[in-house]
Amino acid sequence: MLSLESLDTEKRNINTMNLDELSTVEIIAKINQEDKKIADCVEPAIAEIGKATDFAVGSIKSGGRLIYMGAGTSGRLGILDASECPPTYGVPFDMVIGIIAGGDKAIRKAVEGAEDSKELAVKDLKKIGFNEKDTLVGLAASGRTPYVIGGLEYARSIGAKTAAISCVQGAKISDMADAKIEVIVGAEAVTGSTRMKAGTAQKMVLNMISTTAMVKIGKVYQNLMVDVATTNEKLKVRALNIVSEATGIEKESSKKLLEDSGYDVKVAIVMGLASVDASKARKTLEKNDLNVSATIKNLLMLNK
Repeated sequence: MLSLESLDTEKRNINTMNLDELSTVEIIAKINQEDKKIADCVEPAIAEIGKATDFAVGSIKSGGRLIYMGAGTSGRLGILDASECPPTYGVPFDMVIGIIAGGDKAIRKAVEGAEDSKELAVKDLKKIGFNEKDTLVGLAASGRTPYVIGGLEYARSIGAKTAAISCVQGAKISDMADAKIEVIVGAEAVTGSTRMKAGTAQKMVLNMISTTAMVKIGKVYQNLMVDVATTNEKLKVRALNIVSEATGIEKESSKKLLEDSGYDVKVAIVMGLASVDASKARKTLEKNDLNVSATIKNLLMLNK
């Protein structure tokens, strides 16, 4: 019989033993006190998170992808993070992908038994053409979900880079991963409810991986999102604000830069800061892997 008692995520929290006797505000305060601990629990894992991120960047730059795989809450968090990358950073929808045990219907309704199948994980990875260029990040708060183990085993067998995110010490999924991310958040306010602290911790780690990866592939200049897809009026205004903020140029002139660039925010910023036309800005960006800072430095050096 499966034993869960030894898992960090299944232990009882001595700080919330009387949860059902408290008032609404007191319960919320208890949850808040537990939530305050999460960021400090993530900190010891930063080096391994960095390793996983470098794998992802290497995959993306070589034409591969970043794939998240999990079951239940963990799977849903991977899908959430993946789905937010295209609208935020203008990347293709297949660059960062989230896979959940049981398929898309499991996003809203649990699919019984799906997380217990290693074979299903392999089938799901093959369905998306997973290959050695990709990076697989397996998520399991308990660190022992068979579905995730199966996926990581398959990824390693074909030479792909792997990372594992769990909330227990010595997680089984860590044994199959090149980057072993273990965030020990301790007992949940409600025993075993890993959608709480464990879920928040996993979301924080995923934010770090995807955001840092986007910075490293040139989707951010300073701390500004510069691959905004100007598909509606609101996004055009956002693009204008970004160009004006990045260049220090007033709005009317920034609007002219945007129009001349074909509403390409990166090109407009380079035009404004390096005093070049759209063609020169675009060509130099391509030579510098679309990195705005490197492009501007390159152009300013040439102009000296």
